[in-house]
Amino acid sequence: MHSVVMRPGLTIGEFAQITRLSVRTLRRYHERGLLEPAVVDPDSGYRYYTSEQIPAAQVIHRLRELDMPLREVREVMDATDPDARASLVAAHLSRLESELDRTGMAVTSLRRLLRPEPGRLDVELRSAPPMTVAAVGETVDQARVLEWYDTAMDELDAALAGRRVTGPPGGRYAGELFTDGRGDVLIYRPITEPPAVGRVRPVILPAVELAVTVHPGPHDDIDVTYGRLGAYVTDHALVVDGPVHETYLVGPRDDPDPDSWRTEVGWPIFRVSPA
Repeated sequence: MHSVVMRPGLTIGEFAQITRLSVRTLRRYHERGLLEPAVVDPDSGYRYYTSEQIPAAQVIHRLRELDMPLREVREVMDATDPDARASLVAAHLSRLESELDRTGMAVTSLRRLLRPEPGRLDVELRSAPPMTVAAVGETVDQARVLEWYDTAMDELDAALAGRRVTGPPGGRYAGELFTDGRGDVLIYRPITEPPAVGRVRPVILPAVELAVTVHPGPHDDIDVTYGRLGAYVTDHALVVDGPVHETYLVGPRDDPDPDSWRTEVGWPIFRVSPA
């Protein structure tokens, strides 16, 4: 009569085949404390796993495929509360979405830059008169300027609800925002009698000379328009002075279709006097 020797679980090879993960990957998970074998034979050092560990191995693999840091993977796997786990994963997915947005913007910009012959840039030299606006202004880090803009515009919309505005919204962006990564930003809507509510305050924008062009479509490649307008200013002996202006002729609050958006970019200038 033959005796049956019971194994302590699935060998690492069997577990690798079932989970479709390599033995090398499983060893790395063990070494980094992500997935401990159910049993490690003290004499042979062989690793053994149980079938109950299969979902955990697959979850870890998916999280690492999504570039979640090891520390956060451990937090997810150690969390016993489903809501806590979901919150950790959701936070990482939100960061991934932001990275995808930045990647998409970079690709769009690069494609436009690599066109053999860009179309002609229509530029208007304009004298903008003083303008009374309701505004929200703050010194902002460049990395969070889009988030800050959305919040500021929501506050403006709430403060001006039911009031008659006299033009499209706009923004003024200090050069330090781009050169130093942090600078003054002013978001505004023109209105005859601006209120003072929360961060919203009345501002009189001074008169300014501008070189103006219109950027069509989404803002993924607006940096290319900035660059071309800057080149125009330089080539035509105009000296830059002051914050860059943006006027949102058509934006996401007007039309959800990004292809319909029109953003007017204004570069403050003054003409160089002849010698």
